[in-house]
Amino acid sequence: MARAIGTRTQAHGGGVWSIRVPIPDNPLGHTLVYLLDTDSGPVLVDTGWDDPKSWDTLVAGLAECGAAVADVRGVLITHHHPDHHGLSARLRDASGAWIALHEADAHVVRRTREYPAARWYDYMVDKLTAAGAPAAHVAPLLAARDAGRTPSLPSLALPDRTITPGELLDLPGRRLRAIWTPGHTPGHVCLHLEEEHPAGLRGSGRLFSGDHVLPGITPHIGLYEDPDNTTVTTDTTVTTVTDPLGDYLDSLERLGRLGVAEVLPAHQHAFTGARARVRELLAHHEQRLADLCALLTEDRTPWQLAERMEWNRPWADIPYASRTIAVSEAEAHVRHLVQLGRAQAVPGRGPVAYRATG
Repeated sequence: MARAIGTRTQAHGGGVWSIRVPIPDNPLGHTLVYLLDTDSGPVLVDTGWDDPKSWDTLVAGLAECGAAVADVRGVLITHHHPDHHGLSARLRDASGAWIALHEADAHVVRRTREYPAARWYDYMVDKLTAAGAPAAHVAPLLAARDAGRTPSLPSLALPDRTITPGELLDLPGRRLRAIWTPGHTPGHVCLHLEEEHPAGLRGSGRLFSGDHVLPGITPHIGLYEDPDNTTVTTDTTVTTVTDPLGDYLDSLERLGRLGVAEVLPAHQHAFTGARARVRELLAHHEQRLADLCALLTEDRTPWQLAERMEWNRPWADIPYASRTIAVSEAEAHVRHLVQLGRAQAVPGRGPVAYRATG
């Protein structure tokens, strides 16, 4: 259904185009930035990574679609990750376009900009230590904190508008509705284009799915606590426990019921068969949970679980930063098992450990 119109762009029909914006040094290769024509001018869904080559590709891609940077009226960000939100500030500076983001992810952007570096290092050290990370993994964070180094966190743009789930967005001539789909991030949104498919495919319009539903890969689901997400009483501090995997699975179920004709994801390629893909993703995570239950016949920390889980390469070959991400994903899955009553924390341990309840 998509038709190539240039070296980096495709026309999807009905006033929708995609631009492949490269992600430097990343196996994903590129982010699909979508241009949506409206009666007031073009609006983008995501922008791509903040890199000179990525910017040049976005500008050239807009030209292939018959638009210029100055024409862009707004940017809808599916979530705050830098391969989606990275070029937003530069695009706003060049065009005057507004930027819209869900409030939960806008909060992440604000706290990333405002929190002192030492606070981030302390938070990561505490989290990894509690998850059972070895001292050798924690040591670089302690050294960076003590040296006063600034974490390599992206500087993302604060939005001008809030994306409110359930409401039709203010796009003249279009029916685009935001659907809150937390899991990959707390404020991830998908955007439902409630219009007939231009090729006549049966189904409920098209879905800009961000990273929530991809045709051939599974998005990372890790933890997304806020370092400030605590309630202090007279004699104790209570940390709110989130369940990102539970959020993700619930969001998938809702999208599966939507029955869209075509999915326009942020990576790989557009595809049909949304309901079947949702079933595959649900089955994948159920198998992962079952595998973890088998591992939890012995008491294990999240780090020990991550070491034994199946990844796209052996644990010994996973680089430092990716190990931290893997441990976060392991903890998100075991946390969901606790929510389901299929696992429990082992009392009286240093690093927290879990065991299966069955």
